[in-house]
Amino acid sequence: MEHALSPTTLTELRRPRPYPAVSVLTPTHRREPYRAQDQVRLRNVVAEAKKQLEADPSVTRERRTDVERQLDQALAEVDLTYAEDGLVIFAAPGEHQVWSLARTVPERVVLSDTFLTRNLVSAQAAERPYWVLSVSADRVTLWNGSLDRITEARLGGFPLTRRAENFDAERREQIGDTPSTFRDEDIRHFLKDADSAMSTILRRDPRPLYVTGEQAALSLLTEIGGSTKIAVHVPHGGLAHGTHDAVWQAIEPRITAEARESAGAVMRELGNAQGRKAFAAGVDEVWRSAREGRVRLLAVEENYRATVRGEGGDHLIPAASGDLDAREDIVDEIVEQCLETGAEVRFVPDGTLSEARGIAGVLRY
Repeated sequence: MEHALSPTTLTELRRPRPYPAVSVLTPTHRREPYRAQDQVRLRNVVAEAKKQLEADPSVTRERRTDVERQLDQALAEVDLTYAEDGLVIFAAPGEHQVWSLARTVPERVVLSDTFLTRNLVSAQAAERPYWVLSVSADRVTLWNGSLDRITEARLGGFPLTRRAENFDAERREQIGDTPSTFRDEDIRHFLKDADSAMSTILRRDPRPLYVTGEQAALSLLTEIGGSTKIAVHVPHGGLAHGTHDAVWQAIEPRITAEARESAGAVMRELGNAQGRKAFAAGVDEVWRSAREGRVRLLAVEENYRATVRGEGGDHLIPAASGDLDAREDIVDEIVEQCLETGAEVRFVPDGTLSEARGIAGVLRY
């Protein structure tokens, strides 16, 4: 199952497909006893997708068979042992993908000529992804991080490895001990290659970057310059050969502290916007501002959801899940729309925006 949504991947997902491109969404749970229910629910929503394919007169028998086969293959790949809060299956002629999301999604089936990506975009924004580069003299490992997990990222040539040398004991005694390792010219070239590879990844998928390693290694990266110089340095050796749990233990305090600071900064900016009358609050007002491209900063509580329906095209009114024409993922629509118009999107802890009813924005004008 896929987790990391890069700009390149999103562009690929959004390209037009031969009809029908099927998007199947269903909420999932991280713990028992709900996983058994999730399995039944998932099979039912895939069956509903097949039912819609069969009922669509514009879908040929050959194409329906192809897409149904893709749905079956996707279903077989789902492992609910690793379920998060939402699951998305994309299937089209000749292809399928399964995405696990750390944000809930409404249960729905959509047949179109493109995949439904707004829930992925919103989940990615909520996770606030970042990179961690763990450096040692003979190995550099890249990690893909979010608010509650870290996994190794095997891309861009990482992990980079260098054959360890048998350093001359007499020479080491003359010039110093182990820290001299990072004054070795071969290691300097090795870390420079790592910096260059990381710069390439950041151009393709820009995120905050943290670098872990011995202080001598971090000092050398500062001398080398580039992307690793301006990253957040976390002095902690051994993680290039470590586990994801070890990396998470080293990084988590920094991530948690920065999340608190970020929420505080967002609230101060919203307060200033209220004084300038450049402020929108509530799903209806923020939705209208987002459609007009006026939102510069969007703030959303982490678990805020709203089901609405349109009222004459100009306003949203509350609706119950399952109502005719109900839009159950309107918050994800707003998030995607704001990102498309260049707004900054920040998720804050539940209860932070109680006076704004869960969602607020700083306006450009």
